[in-house]
Amino acid sequence: MGLQVLLYWPNIIGYIRIGLVLAAWGAYETPAVFVPLYSVSIALDGVDGWLARSLCQSSRFGAWLDVVVDNLGRGMLWGQLFEWGWLVSALEWCVFLCNHNARGGHWKNSFTTSPRFVQAIMANGFRTPLGTWVVSGLHCLPLWLYWYQWDLLSNWFYLPFWVQALGIMLLAAGRLLALSVEMWCIWTHIEYLTNDEPGEKKN
Repeated sequence: MGLQVLLYWPNIIGYIRIGLVLAAWGAYETPAVFVPLYSVSIALDGVDGWLARSLCQSSRFGAWLDVVVDNLGRGMLWGQLFEWGWLVSALEWCVFLCNHNARGGHWKNSFTTSPRFVQAIMANGFRTPLGTWVVSGLHCLPLWLYWYQWDLLSNWFYLPFWVQALGIMLLAAGRLLALSVEMWCIWTHIEYLTNDEPGEKKN
């Protein structure tokens, strides 16, 4: 397979998404530019996986790149939204390291021995109502908070305050569910790292 994997169509979409994220970063202070750029990047996140399956172009590099682009986009936005936003980004990068170090591109399918609530969230690659809620919390909460901070929910969408608050609560709940899975991933990786390392001499 070799380096030709780099030119698979799903991976080309990943490169386009990186460009969109960087452009959105530069346009952060201009909502009319930032929102379309960042939103298209999020939307393309669903296209690359579908394209990989349709064209039989799934790859370990593609699975890695997909999460890298997601983390870049969300990390940029969280860091811009709040002074402590880097903590959310650091957590997501830590989970990325834990999952891909031990499980590689098949990390989504490696939760068969996890607790039931983790299995329910991860079932069918997040393609369940619960999984959709969690992914919405991951991707849409920071964007909704951006809209809220810039009064776009009122000025663009004419949403009453109670709808804005409800949206924050629902998306935050999805993000908290994602946090529970992230904590489980980190803990299981710690167990993996501390479980009788090969070559360790016993006294």
